[in-house]
Amino acid sequence: MIRRLIVFIAAALFATAAAAAPEARVTSPGNILSVEVALNGEGRPEYTVTRLGRVVIAPSRLGFLLTDAPKLERNFAITDVRTSSADDTWEQPWGERRFVRNHYNELRVSFTETSELKRRLDVVFRVYDDGIGFRYEFPEQPNLTTVNIAEEVTEFAVADPATAWWIPAFQWNREEYLYSRTPLAEVGVAQTPMTIRTEAGLHISFHEAALVDYSGMNLQNEGHGRFRAVLTPSSDGAKVRRMAPFNTPWRTMQIADSAGGLVMNNLILNLNEPSRLPDVRSWFKPFKYVGIWWAMHLDKETWGPGPRHGANTANVKRYIDFAAANGFRGVLVEGWNEGWTDTWFASGKDFNFTRPYPDFDIEELARYAKAKGVHLIGHHETAGNIANYEPQLEAALDLYQRLGIDAVKTGYVADMGGIQARGPDGKIHFEWHEGQVMARHHLKVVMEAAKRHIGVNAHEPIKDTGLRRTWPNWVSREGARGMEYNAWGAPPNPPEHEANLVFTRMLAGPMDFTPGVLSLEGKGQPILSTQAKQLALYVVLYSPIAMAADLIENYQANPRPFQFIKDVPADWSESLVLNGEVGDFVTIARKDRNSENWYLGSVTDENGRTLTVPLSFLTPGKKYRAQIYADGPTADYRGHGKDIVIEERPVTSADTLTLRLAPGGGQAIRFVAGK
Repeated sequence: MIRRLIVFIAAALFATAAAAAPEARVTSPGNILSVEVALNGEGRPEYTVTRLGRVVIAPSRLGFLLTDAPKLERNFAITDVRTSSADDTWEQPWGERRFVRNHYNELRVSFTETSELKRRLDVVFRVYDDGIGFRYEFPEQPNLTTVNIAEEVTEFAVADPATAWWIPAFQWNREEYLYSRTPLAEVGVAQTPMTIRTEAGLHISFHEAALVDYSGMNLQNEGHGRFRAVLTPSSDGAKVRRMAPFNTPWRTMQIADSAGGLVMNNLILNLNEPSRLPDVRSWFKPFKYVGIWWAMHLDKETWGPGPRHGANTANVKRYIDFAAANGFRGVLVEGWNEGWTDTWFASGKDFNFTRPYPDFDIEELARYAKAKGVHLIGHHETAGNIANYEPQLEAALDLYQRLGIDAVKTGYVADMGGIQARGPDGKIHFEWHEGQVMARHHLKVVMEAAKRHIGVNAHEPIKDTGLRRTWPNWVSREGARGMEYNAWGAPPNPPEHEANLVFTRMLAGPMDFTPGVLSLEGKGQPILSTQAKQLALYVVLYSPIAMAADLIENYQANPRPFQFIKDVPADWSESLVLNGEVGDFVTIARKDRNSENWYLGSVTDENGRTLTVPLSFLTPGKKYRAQIYADGPTADYRGHGKDIVIEERPVTSADTLTLRLAPGGGQAIRFVAGK
């Protein structure tokens, strides 16, 4: 009896394995990554990822749950399989590097239901040597015209035990959390990007690309290494409502042997459509800026009107003068427009985006800035009330265009589920920052701004998914805990925070972190950093618009370290990760797009480190002067953070530097090319 039972179980397992035998397969151009697609015994689609012959993602399900129709996840047959390849190089108008190679093999698998509905669904995989993207495509068909998605069935079954770096989804404070480092098994519901390192040392970042007219994806731990996509909610039940034909965003996995390999990956950008603004370089160029901002976080000035109102004409002229004298193109002014009442937070009903406060002469300031070679940066804080903002949007951008204000920082300060949007019924509905409504809203703002040659820097944004390739006037965004938490955060950002961001949030795209606070002082609390680390952040944390966040008087009191902030560019022709581990340390070198100069930034966590860095990235045969901004002998994030050593020495590509990083510290170097 027992023998017959064993034979029966073995036969059943064989039958299941046979039913799930791969029916479609594609391998990356360098034969490193492979994807296999199969149907199990119930006609359920699933995919498997292998790397150099080893399973990385075990069989993982594909499909959808719908709100008004039977689910799309079983009783399928594969009715068509097609493969193709691409290998091209495209140029970024601005970015971490000038040229990007896009080299992949593609697999398109068409599924048709065997039931009477005969609905169809395509899944497209693009497989690179260092990553995979796949998306669903809904073709036009009679039995599925309106697609109301309740949830995806998409899974990512990680084959090996791993460590994860993640922040929680569906919590009150959007993306602004410190990263947790836990065993993969202890992850709850995570936002993306989520980064893992397997026991074998393989690094994988899970995210998405080209989030257009869809709900943002999160990852729910289903146990045993298996994660399921969970879409951001909507106020009306269905998380996504679309008319076929349409494509979903790409679900992505960046895969590398090292943490630095994740940063060098171009998968997210490559999976987006080419630029729709071919002339953008003629009207937007990366720049640095100062602004009426940090003083308000320190409670020295206010956003709202009164005796300490920061956005007054005299104060802004002072910042314009400082910007002009020190080579900064922009001056950000927050709190200039009517609506900053005591109840503005999560309300936003009183904001007027064309009416300045009486003590802010916007016409005169625009004229004064232009005469000094400086541009005002606009500010549209909505408090999450897009029902109030969208009717004013075009007039507000028209005002900026007329005044020569060619960049705007937008803001959506509201708690989870606190976005106020007007629905098709004319009523106010409460939505989430990363739901379909906000995916549509952000692109509306970006497209309207593009018509007027205005760049957009969104705070409290929807996540970055590489849309800056398609709309390169979407120049930066927040979407993580930035410098402001060092002013009033409880706790402030710990020393490991920036080394976490590089390998997590920054894999999605640029972040307006607002570094450069040389005073190392928040609102009654120290910033857990050194001055040298503040300088290094301009290289380590990429953004094409880079703020010098500190107060004017603090820069005037620290002219020698301030020199690096004045010198460092915001646009690069190449970027290289020289070393690094998630949450511990990282060293990045970048080449100026407009000269032969290179810049290096290195930061560490709470542990001091000595790192050896070969300078082989420099041009062979060329001499350089290395202008070094290093932690001093007593520097430490717990005290003496202002101990900085500034020195200069000749170097070539044959040299090797030893970087001494204090606890919580860093090092910044400018390599000035000679003859």
